[in-house]
Amino acid sequence: MRSYLRLAHIAIYTTDIERSIKFYETLGAECTMRDSVQKPTGINQLAMLTLTNFEIELIQPGDGKMPAGEGVIPHFAIEVANLPLVVNEMRVMGLGEFCTEEPIELPNLFGGLRNIFFKGPSGEMVELIEHFDESTRSKRL
Repeated sequence: MRSYLRLAHIAIYTTDIERSIKFYETLGAECTMRDSVQKPTGINQLAMLTLTNFEIELIQPGDGKMPAGEGVIPHFAIEVANLPLVVNEMRVMGLGEFCTEEPIELPNLFGGLRNIFFKGPSGEMVELIEHFDESTRSKRL
């Protein structure tokens, strides 16, 4: 599995995204992107902050409530170069319990990406993510 590139980000729920951005900027992070995504509970506000060689994704739930049972860190993400290949390799080896049958395409989120979530051996949520350039739909890396 040589398609794994790096730890992409760690997601953190927040009830006040502005306060959280300021906190992580004080620690040396830089807010590089902001976006939003429609969820059943409302519009989640998102921010990506770069801190050294990985990113923090801040998620402010649309209804202002922390999701029950997920904790403040709902997942971590691994960036890959070829998501369909990695998913197929994992299925062949019997690794992970995928949350969806196929990766989800999100062409308007953070410049375009596709992802899929799966459960690790202890129930931890892991996101496999592949970013695309919005204008050319080519890989960002």
